[in-house]
Amino acid sequence: MKYGFNMLLWTGHVTQEHVPLFKALKKAGYDGVEFPLFEGTPDHYDRLGEQLDKLGLERSTVSVLGAGHNPLSPDKAQQAEALARAKWAVDCTAALGANILAGPMHSEIGYFSGGPATKQEHQRGVSFHRRAGDHAAKKNVRFAVEALNRFECYFLNTMQQLSDHLDAVDHPHVKAMYDTFHSNIEEKDPVAAIKTIKKHMIHVHISENDRGTPGKGHVPWAATFKGLKAAKYDGWMTIEAFGRAIPALAAATRVWRDFFPNKEEVYKVGLKTMKQGWAKAR
Repeated sequence: MKYGFNMLLWTGHVTQEHVPLFKALKKAGYDGVEFPLFEGTPDHYDRLGEQLDKLGLERSTVSVLGAGHNPLSPDKAQQAEALARAKWAVDCTAALGANILAGPMHSEIGYFSGGPATKQEHQRGVSFHRRAGDHAAKKNVRFAVEALNRFECYFLNTMQQLSDHLDAVDHPHVKAMYDTFHSNIEEKDPVAAIKTIKKHMIHVHISENDRGTPGKGHVPWAATFKGLKAAKYDGWMTIEAFGRAIPALAAATRVWRDFFPNKEEVYKVGLKTMKQGWAKAR
């Protein structure tokens, strides 16, 4: 098991100024960090990767598809832009020295058609992931596709929908992520949903029900860790928590109040929640 922390708690764009945070996370006991990819070039991430190597920190990345990058759209230009964006994210991930690119890289985040996904949209989604997966394979990167709750997207909301989609994609470099926050909203039984997605699962986001400190909310952590262990999961457990430090990010993640007294609590208590919970899980 590897323990990671997503840098979105501090920034949407990691730079050299965040190296002290890498050191703090390493000292706390983390195995690696997760970088949000919203901007930048492969060269930028290559230099940051060198810093992580010096500290002995591994890494993963997470990204989204925004406005104008919708692979489900009938507009060929948008489909092309979505694929180009996915390839860029793969290239940046590889340059950083990571091999997992997580996130809802399946549809335009925050866009709604007004109805459920159509057969045609599912077909476009499968085609997109097969082409993006081919590029990822060249870079030794795997997508860890994330299902989001119904308030953030309409294409993939549940582990069953995600599993069915990946069955159709059938690509070794397009896999799945399990996220405790979204599952807490969408699943009838969040823990049972782990079994549903386990054949595709290569990444896990640890996120409290309010996006605050893991262990300070009502996500059933003991049962969740037990479910992951029963699924024989042995990859990353990466904390994803959000605060109000960055107004644009706070607005995008709907963070209108403080969920924790300080950021140090999030990564210290969160790591304790994960390590102790995993050790006790049977």
